[in-house]
Amino acid sequence: MSEFKVASRYAKALLDLSIEQHSTDQVKQNIEQFIAVLKGNAQLQAVLKNPIINQDKKNNILSILFKDKFDKTVIGFFNIMVNKGRADILFGTAQEFISVYNEYKGIVHAKVVSAVALSDENLHALKQLIKTSTGHEVLLENTVDPELIGGFVVTVGDRQVDVSLLGRLNKLDRAFHA
Repeated sequence: MSEFKVASRYAKALLDLSIEQHSTDQVKQNIEQFIAVLKGNAQLQAVLKNPIINQDKKNNILSILFKDKFDKTVIGFFNIMVNKGRADILFGTAQEFISVYNEYKGIVHAKVVSAVALSDENLHALKQLIKTSTGHEVLLENTVDPELIGGFVVTVGDRQVDVSLLGRLNKLDRAFHA
């Protein structure tokens, strides 16, 4: 079974457990903090992925770092994954948990890449437009890419709308070479 499928199953199990224990928001907050720590600490990622380091040491490290800060559900979940020999996919499972949590809560993640920074007013209008079209709450991420020259590219799930000048120029170039 692929690493993604395994991580997805563990993430869904954690969501189900957090729903059962009425702690979904707390668990989500802990998982976001865990992701941030792993992104900022390559050594911790390396330790978790290293098959030579035994499970007890991995559990001790996670306990020292997170026991007093995280919900007992999350700590217990980490212990189960480590004991099952799945510490190497903790990061992927945490990322997948955020996805299944957002799906459960009816939240879609949208990305907008624009040639220049968009104003708060424009971002709000775009967010409302996406909310109207999807029927879901929207988490909007905005990044700037000057190579677009003008306009923007919006991605929601597997759909993408490209109204950038670069996109139009590329389309025109393909039309000439077809």
